[in-house]
Amino acid sequence: MVNENVLNKVKEVMAAPSCYEGLKPICENYLKAVGTAGEKEAADQLKKALKADVNSIDEVIPFFESEEGEKVLGKDTAAHLAAAAKEAKAKGVKYCICPACTAGGWLLDHESEF
Repeated sequence: MVNENVLNKVKEVMAAPSCYEGLKPICENYLKAVGTAGEKEAADQLKKALKADVNSIDEVIPFFESEEGEKVLGKDTAAHLAAAAKEAKAKGVKYCICPACTAGGWLLDHESEF
């Protein structure tokens, strides 16, 4: 039975501007494999990739606060993201607050469903 929530979250990961380019084809492969004999293998590959690519909130806060983060994102954006990430962490959020990691984190938290 196909879990629509899982499919929607995989699509969210793929559509997110913050999605790592290498993750997109793995998401696509999973979506194509749903309902086929290759679904379990594709799901296992997706889970493995998500575990490698989804950042924790504790990983991104230091990046946002770093010189590299300022260089990549711009000083104001990096400062805004650092503050937003700290606020999210205080509320119990455990994954990076970008759209790709938010959806990917949901998938990791629900990996037994696919």
